[in-house]
Amino acid sequence: MKILVIGGGGREHALSWKLAQSPQVERVFCAPGNAGIAEEEKCECVPLSPLDFEALAQFAREKGVDLTVVGPEDPLARGLADYFREKGLRVFGPSAKAAQIEASKVFTKELLARYGIPTAAFEVFDDPEAAKRYVEKKGAPIVVKADGLCAGKGVVVCRTVEEALQAIDRIMVEKVFGEAGKRVIIEECLFGEEASFMVITDGETVLPLPTSQDHKPLLDGDQGPNTGGMGAYSPAPVVTPELAETIMETIMRPTIEALAKEGAPYFGVLYGGLMISEGKPYVLEFNCRFGDPEAQPVLMRLESDLVELMEAAFSGKLSEIEIRLRPEAAVCVVMASQGYPGKYEKGKVITGLEEAAQMTGVKVFHAGTAKKDGKIVTAGGRVLGVTAIAPDIPSAIKRAYEAVEKIHFEGAHFRRDIGSKALRHLKRPLVGILVGSKSDLPAVEKAQKVLEEFGVPYEVEVASAHRSPEKVRRYAETAEERGLKIIIAGAGLAAHLPGVVAAHTTLPVIGVPVAAGPLNGMDALLSIVQMPKGVPVATVGIGNMENAALLAVTILSLSDEKLRAKLKDYRKALASA
Repeated sequence: MKILVIGGGGREHALSWKLAQSPQVERVFCAPGNAGIAEEEKCECVPLSPLDFEALAQFAREKGVDLTVVGPEDPLARGLADYFREKGLRVFGPSAKAAQIEASKVFTKELLARYGIPTAAFEVFDDPEAAKRYVEKKGAPIVVKADGLCAGKGVVVCRTVEEALQAIDRIMVEKVFGEAGKRVIIEECLFGEEASFMVITDGETVLPLPTSQDHKPLLDGDQGPNTGGMGAYSPAPVVTPELAETIMETIMRPTIEALAKEGAPYFGVLYGGLMISEGKPYVLEFNCRFGDPEAQPVLMRLESDLVELMEAAFSGKLSEIEIRLRPEAAVCVVMASQGYPGKYEKGKVITGLEEAAQMTGVKVFHAGTAKKDGKIVTAGGRVLGVTAIAPDIPSAIKRAYEAVEKIHFEGAHFRRDIGSKALRHLKRPLVGILVGSKSDLPAVEKAQKVLEEFGVPYEVEVASAHRSPEKVRRYAETAEERGLKIIIAGAGLAAHLPGVVAAHTTLPVIGVPVAAGPLNGMDALLSIVQMPKGVPVATVGIGNMENAALLAVTILSLSDEKLRAKLKDYRKALASA
């Protein structure tokens, strides 16, 4: 059997590598491929553009290709699958009409709204001034999305109204994404934890692939501009088995059914980018193909023959298949060029690839590489996806970063916190962060960053002493038996939350006044510091979630020598800064 893979990034390397493992496969061609794919057994790169449909189809006919697998979204959105089918060629991927699920965010949001599939509230605008007026009316935080394809960079989470106005200008006026920005979606900002949920479908049967989680922002702590993805891990512990079934029943199956009813039956892999908010899943976006870099750890964990899965989809026998997974965890760390996702230089020599490849459980997937004068050099923004598989997530993280340290090229950039979000699900939370309103959640991020830096597991909950007092009482009364050691409570205005929590638990409570109302947090500060006798609450400065987290770490360090050592190193670093 001969297979043609369309694309040349990390996802396509992972697909080519996995497809070549099938005993049914004689040869895997990849157009255009990259330097890593060219070195794989059974694989061959061909210098054809993913958008040259005629040349690709002619190549497939001449070489006797039995199956074409499309990696990137752009060819699918432009109708490559339709073109191949018209020529009598088998292709794994959705039609252009079905690929609108990614190509047009407006199409997707309206589809979800029509069929009652959970997603954030939204409005669509083709006039930048109208969009700005809406933002000024709604306030922030708020999300601005370009309608069309933007290589994963067309979504801007805006913490302030000014940021949202600037995003509208960049997308609609300056047209940084070209025609993709003719329309924008202004969307409610959901808070929680993101997860990637991919399924394989023939349009009727829907089979879930391993769960995963991507890391879009460029910098540690989810800071900096959005990218195509700086790393991923699988499984995603935030998606419990019960939640996975909920996602299948309320999102994935209903979406496939909705597309069929709309005359756009879906065939291929459907990727759901989800937000898990207060234990419930919401759709952030859909992609019409494997995620990148999620494909790398997911395919490392896939024990089933990928060719067999695709063949079952073609033959209508997908319902008879059970997907087999390796029980281990996999982590992918993306190494990118200096300057990415903006301008970057190419042609930097990469060393250490052989040393990393010799490590047990490590696979280095190439994304933006080429071969020049016998050496592997950088040829893209995202250069490598260093992927490791190990018995659990902590050991997979450790192994992946050990491999990263062996690889070098000038200006190499990578995040150092890939997988850290998973770790807090693997241990019982020690710190509970409670805030009175969803609008307080952006301030919580500084506390989260501190706790993650020190490796302290935590949880975040929204409950108001006024609007949901019973929820606050239950949270405080059950905190100790759930393993919590400290509670951080943030509140504004009357600021009763920390005191109410302290009244229902003997755990240490740290109160954080939130800057809200005409007094900008002064009323909250005075409320918190005046707790009555017997209801002590430690208090930090207005909005100082960072110090609240550090105080929590300090308290925990009294009974944890490793944490105490980390705290000493932290203080030394502060002194020398």
